[in-house]
Amino acid sequence: MNERGGQVSDLVLLTPAQMAVADRLTIDAGIPGASLMAAAGATVAHAIQARWSPVPAVVLCGPGNNGGDGWVVARLLQEAGWPVRVALWGERDRLRGDAAWAASTWQGSVERAQPEMLAGAGLIVDGLLGAGLSRPLEGGLRTLVEAVNASLALVCAIDVPSGLDGASGRVMGAAIRADLTVTFFRRKPGHVLLPGRLLCGELVCADIGIQASVLATIAPRFWVNGPDLWWERFPWPDAAGHKYRRGHALVVGGGTMLGASRLACLAAARLGAGLVTLAVPAGAWAIQAGALTSVMVEALPVDGDVSAALDDSRRNALLIGPGLGRSPAARSQVLALLATGRPCVLDADALTVFASQPELLLRALHGGCVLTPHEGEFARLFELEGDKLQRAAGAARASGAVVLLKGADTVVAAPDGRCVINDNAPPTLATAGAGDVLAGMVTGLVAAGMPTFEAACAAVWLHGLAADQLGLGLLAEDLPSALPGALQALARLG
Repeated sequence: MNERGGQVSDLVLLTPAQMAVADRLTIDAGIPGASLMAAAGATVAHAIQARWSPVPAVVLCGPGNNGGDGWVVARLLQEAGWPVRVALWGERDRLRGDAAWAASTWQGSVERAQPEMLAGAGLIVDGLLGAGLSRPLEGGLRTLVEAVNASLALVCAIDVPSGLDGASGRVMGAAIRADLTVTFFRRKPGHVLLPGRLLCGELVCADIGIQASVLATIAPRFWVNGPDLWWERFPWPDAAGHKYRRGHALVVGGGTMLGASRLACLAAARLGAGLVTLAVPAGAWAIQAGALTSVMVEALPVDGDVSAALDDSRRNALLIGPGLGRSPAARSQVLALLATGRPCVLDADALTVFASQPELLLRALHGGCVLTPHEGEFARLFELEGDKLQRAAGAARASGAVVLLKGADTVVAAPDGRCVINDNAPPTLATAGAGDVLAGMVTGLVAAGMPTFEAACAAVWLHGLAADQLGLGLLAEDLPSALPGALQALARLG
C-alpha cells in the first residue's frame, strides 16, 4: 500500500491488543501512563463541551483504565461548571496503577453504580469497560447497561460503548448505545464493523500523544477503506492510452436473468476497461445485442463451451457469475475461465454452483482471483466461524484469492492477511443487482491494470460513493451511469 500525503496511517485499525502495545511502546519511550490517561480524559471532556451545554452529568467508572479516563472527565467537567456525579462499578480501594491515580484527583463524592442513580441525568459518560471485553455482560452490570439505554440522557462512551467488543464489533450480551464515542490514536475494527458502528454514534478519534512511529513495530494489517490506500494504483486514463491498453474484459453470462450480466458489463466499461465483451448462450444473443451498444456481444456454442471466447489473450480480465445459472455447464465454464490463469472475478452463481463441492472450486482458484460473495454464498463455500473480519481473512488464506465479503460493512481480505473494512455504503445499496454492478466494477479496474486487492477496495468505495450521490430511490441500473460523477469526485481528491 502506498502512502499519499501521510494519510494511510490515519486509516489504520488497531485491535484492542495492538492498542495495548501502542500504549506500552509509548510508556517505554518515556511518556508516563498517567499522562496518557490525563490526555485521554481531556479529549473526552473537550469533545463533550464542544457539542453540548452543561447539564447534570453522571460519569460511570469501571475498575480499569477506561474508568480511569472517566475520573479525569468528571473532574474536568466539574471544573468547567457542569454538575457532576461519579458512580463506580467496583470498590475504590481495589483500584490500581493509573486508574488509582486518576481517582485520587477527584475530590467529590463517589456513589455506587446502579440504575437508580441515572434518574435526572442529562448526560451519561460511559467509562465502565474497555474495548477488549472477553465475555458477555450479565447480572448487575448488564442491568446497568440496559438502564443507560433506557435513559433519555445523552451518552458519551469512552473508547468503545461498554459491552461492545472492540475487535469484532459484536455485542457481548448487551451494549450501550452512545450518541458520541471518543477513542484514542487509532480506531478499532469494532468501531467500523456492524453492529458496533451503529452503537458508537458520532465517532471521534483523538490524539493523546502516541506517535505514529509505533505502527512500524505493531505492523497493522487492518484498515478502513479510503482512496489513500489505493490512489497510486488507480488506472487513470492517460494521453498515450488506447482501448486495448485499458484492457479487455470478458463477461460470461447465462440465458436467463439477463439484466445481471448487462449491469456488470456496463459497470466494467464505465470504471476502466477499454473494451467489454459479453459471451452468452445463442438464445440470448439477440436480446443482449439489442440492449447493449458500447458492449460487444457474442454467442456461445450450444454446449456452452467458452474456449473460443478465451482464445483472444487480450481479454485480460474475466468475470463470471451474474445471471449465469447453476447448471453443470456453468460449473464447467467457471473452471475453464480459472484454468487460463488470468485475473478472474467470481460472483453469484459462479460461487453457488459449487455449493455441493466447494473443494473443487478452491483447488482451481489462483492468486489472480477475486471472490465477491454475500453472507449466504460465503457460507456455502467456507465453514468458518468468528466475526466478519476473521472469516473473510480465513477465507482469503484458505482460497489464495482476494475475498470481498459483501454487506453494509463489506470486508476485502487478501491472502497475505491485509484486510480493509468499508464504511461508506448507504442503505440504498440493499437492492437487487447492486452486487452485479460491483462485480463489474472490480473487473473493469482489473482489466485496466489495477492489482486485484486494490481494485476490489477501490470498487467497493466508489460503489458506495456513487450510491450516496444518487440518494433515495436508487435502482441498480442507475449505478453505472452514476460512476462518472463518482470518478470526478475521486479525481478532485488528488
